[in-house]
Amino acid sequence: MKKIIKLHRGLDIRLSGSAEKRKRKVSAGREYALMPCSFEGVKAKVVVKDGDKVKAGDALFVNKDYPEVGFASPVSGTVTMVERGERRRLISVRVEADENQESVKYGVRDVTAMSGSEVKEALLKAGLFGYINQLPYAISTNPHREPRAIFVSALRDMPLSCDFEYELEGKEKDFQTGLTALSKIAKTYLGIGERQTSQSLRQARDVETVEFRGKCPAGNVGVQVNNIAPVNKGEVVWTVDPTAVIFFGRLFNTGKVCLTRTVAVGGSEVKEPAYVEMTVGQKLCTVLDGVVNEEEHVRIIDGNPLTGRVTTADGFLGAHTSEVTVIPEGDTADEMLGWIMPRLNQFSVNRSYFSWLFRKREYRLDARVKGGERHIIMSGEYDSVLPMDIYGEYLIKAIIAGDIDKMEQLGIYEVSPEDFALAEFVDSSKLELQRIVRQGLDMLRKENDD
Repeated sequence: MKKIIKLHRGLDIRLSGSAEKRKRKVSAGREYALMPCSFEGVKAKVVVKDGDKVKAGDALFVNKDYPEVGFASPVSGTVTMVERGERRRLISVRVEADENQESVKYGVRDVTAMSGSEVKEALLKAGLFGYINQLPYAISTNPHREPRAIFVSALRDMPLSCDFEYELEGKEKDFQTGLTALSKIAKTYLGIGERQTSQSLRQARDVETVEFRGKCPAGNVGVQVNNIAPVNKGEVVWTVDPTAVIFFGRLFNTGKVCLTRTVAVGGSEVKEPAYVEMTVGQKLCTVLDGVVNEEEHVRIIDGNPLTGRVTTADGFLGAHTSEVTVIPEGDTADEMLGWIMPRLNQFSVNRSYFSWLFRKREYRLDARVKGGERHIIMSGEYDSVLPMDIYGEYLIKAIIAGDIDKMEQLGIYEVSPEDFALAEFVDSSKLELQRIVRQGLDMLRKENDD
């Protein structure tokens, strides 16, 4: 019998524009880019140059701190640009795809006969190990540190997020192979939701399945770790996106690196929200051209509206991105009497508007903050949407103050920035909580590394 965990705090935000469960055919395009910003904590060092020919699976850059951790090219083709920013920081490596794709052949492997060290070595060799993250610090993990456990969350419940059950259709074998491979390294937990019925999830082998019942952010892997086996100082756990598990399984089943994934393209400004097949690093205009409402000034997000990264149609799909969303920017909005009006079409957490009477309504929200930053208010707002055994408001104050001892005592080792996405949404102080948490994690990591 699987373990069931009920969470009593959280918030479901119903936004209009959810992707319909149908696939839309799109042109793949020729230009691709792999971006180090997709891999938090990685100091990238380029190992290719303009004009180099690469195959899918060849490394484009490596982690300076751990050079054995490479990051595979999603396609075969010619390197056209090594894009750099301030102080020569690597922004992206761009590849023009060949007409006929070639892949590095790593060989088909039977994961049931492999050891944990062999699995790790295979992922390192293929340039896929960097898709594994860790807690503490919520960064791409260190290959020399053995994890206490590995956590995979197959439940995505952020607004407009991609339905993993739909993504999983036709990829069940690869997903199971990936889970088995991870279980060779350490005990692996698979988090699922109560509404997920796929047998590939509910009867997954070689893992301990845990069912989570509750509102968003029950699907956050950090929330699941906190409720299953919290991270203590000195411990490390690995967290793996379920799509990365499919990538791992494909490697062992086919002997090749294939970074194609199912992506939800949605949002209130997308004319026909649907799912598309995309490859990591694919240009976003290939899926957005002709489907975005051109009458509105819009915000394009590589990810979901709460945790995604602002980009443009000329941007590229991130390595961990499962959805591309388009919402109104809101910079031209003009509302008579502002918040005084008893509005029916605006979402409110604290029932400021009459719209709370319509519980199943979907909202067309824009990107406005609707207020300026002010002093933090200790009102319990964070705790109402943070189903973790930590004091969120006190932790944020400790990070702002730079009090490392307090941060450790208040559970910073257990959190990642996305865990505070909902708290940031409801925060009446209008603080950028995800940015603050990231700064705190980076501060702590630097202190401990020194």
